[in-house]
Amino acid sequence: MSEKVAVIGSGSRGTALIKVLLDNEERVGWWVRHEEAAAHIRDYHRNPNYLSYLELPSQRLDISTDLETVIRDASHLVFAIPAAFLDDALKNINPGLLKGKTIISAIKGIVPEHHLIVSEYLTSVFGVDPQNIGIIAGPCHSEEVAMERLSFLTIAFRDPVKSASFSTRLGSRYMKISETNDVLGVEYAAVLKNIMAIANGICIGLGYGDNFQSVLIVNAIREVRAFLDKINVVKRDINDSVYVGDIIVTAYSQFSRNRTFGHLIGKGYSPAFAKIEMKMVAEGYYAVKGIQEIKNKLNLEMPITEAVYHILYDGVSAYTEMKNLAVKLN
Repeated sequence: MSEKVAVIGSGSRGTALIKVLLDNEERVGWWVRHEEAAAHIRDYHRNPNYLSYLELPSQRLDISTDLETVIRDASHLVFAIPAAFLDDALKNINPGLLKGKTIISAIKGIVPEHHLIVSEYLTSVFGVDPQNIGIIAGPCHSEEVAMERLSFLTIAFRDPVKSASFSTRLGSRYMKISETNDVLGVEYAAVLKNIMAIANGICIGLGYGDNFQSVLIVNAIREVRAFLDKINVVKRDINDSVYVGDIIVTAYSQFSRNRTFGHLIGKGYSPAFAKIEMKMVAEGYYAVKGIQEIKNKLNLEMPITEAVYHILYDGVSAYTEMKNLAVKLN
């Protein structure tokens, strides 16, 4: 087995990662779910469904719809499937295929069937050694990576040697890489920022202005910090870009799916119709249910998370819930 990287997932995140890896790799494996998309990429060097303006040198891509083949041929696997679909994609593979692989998750959500973040899911369901699991976090959006705008990523591994090794595969003139060993904190922060972005989008849809949004985001940062300190006590600076920067870019960016989803909810769409309108996955929608359960077990006060949960899952009026939330913010 060669030291080859394979990306599992062909959405915008997976496509942007393919572009970055091709800048530094001779060959890259790529699992694409549908043969029509795979054939289009081979023939026209573009992903027909995501970032279709991006030209990819497909002669250096090993594209396949056979997940087991892609996994078997690579030493490093980058998972970029939305968390809501991860269990379905992996349910039929032989768990032994993942043994000894270095696995990096670019997924920012909770696996709904198990109510676990991806690293915990891979460990508990497939027996992957936690030392072999890493996280790719922001702050960055795939669209800007594809346009080669200066972007920042954070690589989190328990093993600093693995962090350094994978960082070299992603670094480039437009991609700056930081490293950390706070794997659990970085992964949970990436989940929580999507919930905070939905909250901000709801407020924008309801007509709240910049003044309120600034207070909301400050309180969101406090909420994320309280959760991380409770779930995993390590030395971390919440002001680092991987935490606060990712919250800010996801809450405010025009490219943010979760902000867009929240905006539709604030405009009066039901969650079901908002998902149809977007035609993309807002991972915060699924994540808030899992985080709500975890925070209740931890006996944590998380008013923003609570508000988003009540709106999306209890059918509470967004106007009423955000009006009540405003009283709790400072």
